[in-house]
Amino acid sequence: MSSPHATALRWVAEGRRVVACTLVETVGSAPLDPGAVMLVDDQGRIEGSVTGGCVEAALVEEAQGILAGAPPRVATYGISDDQAADVGLMCGGTVRVFVAELRDVEPLRAVVDGVEEDRPVALATLLDGAGAGAQMAVAPDGTVGSLGLGSLLDGNVAREARGYLDEGRSAVRRYGAGGETIGGELRVAIHAFATRPRMVIFGAIDFSAALAAMATHIGYRVTIVDARPAFAQSPRFSAHAEVVVAWPDAYLAGQELGPRDAVLVFTHDSKFDEPALIGALATGAGYIGALGSRRTHADRERRLREAGVPEADLARISSPCGLDVGARTPAETAVSVLGEILALRAGRAGGRLAEGSGPIHPRAAAVS
Repeated sequence: MSSPHATALRWVAEGRRVVACTLVETVGSAPLDPGAVMLVDDQGRIEGSVTGGCVEAALVEEAQGILAGAPPRVATYGISDDQAADVGLMCGGTVRVFVAELRDVEPLRAVVDGVEEDRPVALATLLDGAGAGAQMAVAPDGTVGSLGLGSLLDGNVAREARGYLDEGRSAVRRYGAGGETIGGELRVAIHAFATRPRMVIFGAIDFSAALAAMATHIGYRVTIVDARPAFAQSPRFSAHAEVVVAWPDAYLAGQELGPRDAVLVFTHDSKFDEPALIGALATGAGYIGALGSRRTHADRERRLREAGVPEADLARISSPCGLDVGARTPAETAVSVLGEILALRAGRAGGRLAEGSGPIHPRAAAVS
C-alpha cells in the first residue's frame, strides 16, 4: 500500500509517536476525498496530505498539541470568518479532519495487508467520547480491534461498514451513546477500501499499453487480452498489466465484472471485436468502449444487430470512445478515454470547467 498508512506502521515500529490527521468529511468542494491522511511524528517528520496544502500547516500545530497531551478532536476548516486568511482553504468548501495519536496499530495493519492483497477492508474510527481514536478493521469475514464501547457499537459499525464496502464508499455514521443505530451522540468515520476496479483491454497494441500505464496510476487492475501470442509477448504490455492469450468470448465467460469495471475493445478486427463486445455486454461492466472511426462503429453496430444484439445493449457501447480533445497519439488517446470513463463514473458531461457553473465537486451526502 503506497499511502501514508504503511508509513505509519513503519514509524511506530521504529519507536516514534505518530499523529494521524485523517480527512473524515467534506462539504462542497475539496481537493481530496475522505480517507486522505497526513502523518506527523514526534521528530517533526510529515508524510501525506489532506487538502493538497491548504490546511496542512494548521494541522501540524494540531498534531503538536496532541503530542503535548491534548485529546483527539475533529478540526473543521472552511472559508468563513477569519479562516480564509489564517488557513487559506481556497477551494470554497469545508473539511473536517480528525487528529489523533496512533495507539493500537493492529487494525491499521489489517487494513494495509488487505489493500496490498487487493481484499476489501474498511477502517472504522471513533471520533467522539473518551475513547475517541479507537479503530476497528472490518473485512467481509471478520474484524480486528474494537471501538471500545461494547459489542453493540462494534456489531452495528461492522455491519454497516460491510455495506459500505459493497458500495465502495466512505462516510461518517452517527450512533447513540450506547452504540444504537438511532441517535447522534457518537460519530464513527468508516473508510472503505474496496477492491480495485478492473479494466479489461482487448487487443495488444500501442494504445493498450498507453492506457494500461495511466489506468494503473489511478487505481485500475488492468488485463490486456489478445488471442495472438506474437502480439501479446512484448514487455510494454506486461509492465502495467496482466497479459492473457485467449479469445475474447472465452476469456469473458469466466469473469465477473461490475459497475466499477471497464472493458475496452482495441482490436480493430471484426473477428475479435464482435465476440469481445457481445461478451462484454453479457457482463455487468459499467463502461464498455471501442476504438474506431464513426464509419467503423456504424459497420460494427450493423453486424452486432445481425447477431441479435438488442438496441438497449448497443446503447451501452461508447464508440468512438473517449472525450473530444483532439487526441492522436496513443498517450493522448489514453487521456481521452480515461477522461470519459471518469466523467461517466462521476455523472459529469466532461466539458470545460471554465465554461461551466456550480460546484466543481458534488456536495457530500448528508450524514445518516
